[in-house]
Amino acid sequence: MKKPGAAKVINMERRLSALISVSLLILPLTSGVFAATAQEDWGRVLQAAKKEGKVSLIGPVGADRRDALTIPFEKKFGISVEYHADSGAGILPRLSAERKADRYLWDVVVTGTTTTLETLIPARVLDSLEPNLILTEVRDLKLWRNGVLEFLDPGRQLLVMSPYQRGTLFVNSTLVDPKEFKSYKDLLDPKWKGKIVADDPRKSGPGQATFTFFFLHPELGAKFIRALAGQGLTLLRDYGQEVNMLGQGRYSLGIGLSDSLAEQRAKQGVPIEIVDIRQLKEGSDTSPASGGLSIFNRPPHPNAAKVYINWLLSKEGQTSYVRATGYISNRLDVPTDHAAPWRVPQPGSIKTYTKEAIDKRHELSPILSERRLFSHGAGRPYPHSELDVA
Repeated sequence: MKKPGAAKVINMERRLSALISVSLLILPLTSGVFAATAQEDWGRVLQAAKKEGKVSLIGPVGADRRDALTIPFEKKFGISVEYHADSGAGILPRLSAERKADRYLWDVVVTGTTTTLETLIPARVLDSLEPNLILTEVRDLKLWRNGVLEFLDPGRQLLVMSPYQRGTLFVNSTLVDPKEFKSYKDLLDPKWKGKIVADDPRKSGPGQATFTFFFLHPELGAKFIRALAGQGLTLLRDYGQEVNMLGQGRYSLGIGLSDSLAEQRAKQGVPIEIVDIRQLKEGSDTSPASGGLSIFNRPPHPNAAKVYINWLLSKEGQTSYVRATGYISNRLDVPTDHAAPWRVPQPGSIKTYTKEAIDKRHELSPILSERRLFSHGAGRPYPHSELDVA
C-alpha cells in the first residue's frame, strides 16, 4: 500500500486542527443553547406549577424531616406541600386502596430504598424520575459523588440522595470506653454476654441493615452472626426503648440502634456514644436511610412535582434535608459540617441498600430463624451458642 506523501500528511493535520478549533468554538455555543432551553423549560414548568398551587408528598416520620421537606420549599415558591408521614410499610396499602377507588392523590415520595425496591417498583406505581430533572445544577454530574446520579433500578425510578456511613455499635459511656473496640469480633468477649441490646434484625430497620452488613462482610458472615447470637442478645422492636435501656445502663452495648435517636439522646446528656467506625477494622455500611426519591405515575400535580424534585435535588434543598436528618448528601457541594466526619461515605464501603444487598437478605433470613439461636422472640435473650469466630 502506497504511503501518503509529506505534503498530504501536513494537509490532513491542518484539516484536523481546523476541525478541532471549530468544535471548541461550537461547544460553548451548544452548551449555552442547552442551558437556555433548560431555563425556558423551567420557567414554563414553574408557571404551571404555581397554577396547580400544591404538591402532595409522602415522606418520613418526624417533625424535623417534615419541616425540612416543606417549609423552605413553600417559602421559596409559594406552592403548598401536602405532607403525609409514613415509615414505609403503609405506603403501598394506602396507594392500593386509593387507586382501586380511582383516586390518584400523591406526587412524590421520599422513603427508604427497601420500601421502593421491594414494594413500589414491583407494584408499578412509579414513573421514571430522570425525565423530570430540569435544572442545570441538578443534571450536572460533576456536582454528584462519583460523577453519577445514583439510580438503583434499570427504569431509573429510584434515586439515592443521601448515603451516609451508619453507626452500628453503641455504648453506654459511663460503663464502657468506646475506644475499647477495634473490631466487631471484640463483641464476642465473654464479659459482654447478656449485656447487649439490639434492634431485632428480623424486621425492617437499622438492626436488619446492621446484620445484613455483618452477613455481607467477608471477614464476618454467618459464622460471626451465630457466635454473636450466642452472647445472649436481647432483641427489641422499639427504637426508643432500645436507646433508653442503653442510656439507663440496663445494657452496656447496643447493636444496630437508631442513629438519629442515639445522637438526640446524647445531646440531651444521656451517656450514649456511637463508636467511631474508623476505629473498627471492618468499618460499617453505607445507607441513605429515608433518602430515596421517586415520583408516582399519574401525579395530580405534575408540574409542581417537577419543581419540588428539582428543588430537593438542588444544593439548597439537599442542605435543608441533610441538616435535619444528619445524613450526608450525594451532592458534593452540600456542607457536611452538621455531621461527624466519619459519616462521610468511605471508599469501598459495603452498601446495604442496593437491590443486590436486599436480595442477599433472603439468604440471611434462614440464619435469623434458626431455632437454637433465635427462638426466644423479641425482648428476650437468646440461648448460648458454642460457635466461635477466629
